Amino acid sequence: MKRMVWVFWGFLATLSGLWLLADTLWPAQAGYFAFRIVWVQYSGVLVMGMMSLAMVLAVRPVWLEPQLRGLDKMYRLHKWLGVGALVAGTVHWLWAQGTKWAVGWGWLTRPARRGQPPESSGIEAVLRDWRHTAEDVGEWAFYAAVVLIALALIKRFPYRLFAKTHHLLAVAYLVLVFHTVVLLQFDYWSQPIGWAMALLTAAGTVSALRVLLGRVGAGRTVGGAIEALQHYPALGVLETTLRVDAGWHGHRAGQFAFVTSSRAEGAHPYTIASAWHPQDPRITFVTKALGDHTAELPQTLRVGQRVTVEGPYGCFTFDGPQTRQIWIGAGIGITPFIARMKQLAREGGGPHDIDLIHTTVVEDAVALGKMRADAQAAGIRLHVLVDARDGLLSGERLRQMVPGWRDASVWFCGPAGFGRALRADLQAQGLRASAFHQELFEMR
Repeated sequence: MKRMVWVFWGFLATLSGLWLLADTLWPAQAGYFAFRIVWVQYSGVLVMGMMSLAMVLAVRPVWLEPQLRGLDKMYRLHKWLGVGALVAGTVHWLWAQGTKWAVGWGWLTRPARRGQPPESSGIEAVLRDWRHTAEDVGEWAFYAAVVLIALALIKRFPYRLFAKTHHLLAVAYLVLVFHTVVLLQFDYWSQPIGWAMALLTAAGTVSALRVLLGRVGAGRTVGGAIEALQHYPALGVLETTLRVDAGWHGHRAGQFAFVTSSRAEGAHPYTIASAWHPQDPRITFVTKALGDHTAELPQTLRVGQRVTVEGPYGCFTFDGPQTRQIWIGAGIGITPFIARMKQLAREGGGPHDIDLIHTTVVEDAVALGKMRADAQAAGIRLHVLVDARDGLLSGERLRQMVPGWRDASVWFCGPAGFGRALRADLQAQGLRASAFHQELFEMR
């Protein structure tokens, strides 16, 4: 997460630095209106910079995953950029629209024009002719973006509706690109800030068009058919095994994919719970009833049903220099560890020394029996903690359970707050920050 924080603030600092090479936040000419001009330009640069980068991340660029530590982290950055654009956009709107209101109400007096504006020609003249149109459509695009971003942040808004409405942000973004091209101060385009904005808006435009044309992940999508379904009612969990068509290039244990079983519902992300073998092209997903869609899967899915699978994504792949590893799978967070155990068992184990701690509210004999068999086959020490029977896992308890924890890498998948608490505790007791790995499996 620290990397995402650095990327977010570093991006804003870079944009600000480039802008300050071209302008100043404290104009030489005194007065409110001179001050307003530079702040409208600066806030506009920040808004479009953040929206452009967020749009690029929305198309799930695999080449960025190694640098940003996985698509789950990239989506967290995407969310921060959306919120940042909303805040900066509100400031931009207040400077622009609020001033007009204040003049209309008599609170401010617009300064008198001093002669005719300088003559312009070529592209600058064309852009000047479009100013009023750009202002009007930009204002309405801002209102649309505010509504769409707010809906994305409201967890109670159904996922299937979120997925559909969120695509409309691409339309609002394209309108705002037009707004930016016309209204950005013309002399910026010949300076580094203009070059940066040209690059960002061009990349954002291509990404927005891919979103609107339904091409996100198109090159990484294959069809498949459901071969087996096993429901664990006590756990609220469904195990689904698919046979994928030719074109799936394989995955690593710990990665996830987007699965579409219903066009109306759209794609949902699920962690893969199986190792990959090209001679046996099957993928298993373990899904928990956490919402309306996942709760209905045991009734809506059937053997033989066709689905599409897009991926794989993610960098929660157990890489690192430490041979000593501690895995913590809380509830449905056990899924990536199941895949890794199956992989290790097929490879005949390896040099790793691994403890797996699985915490669960409900004890299911069949599911735990499968997990114990996988752990034994992979040569992994399994610790099962049932909350009501064994109590809750804490950092202190983990340190007592697992000797040599300071020299281990810790891999956590489960509720985000639980992971943060364990991370803070272990790092306070000497674990290196780089040794704690947490999947942020939250796509909105």
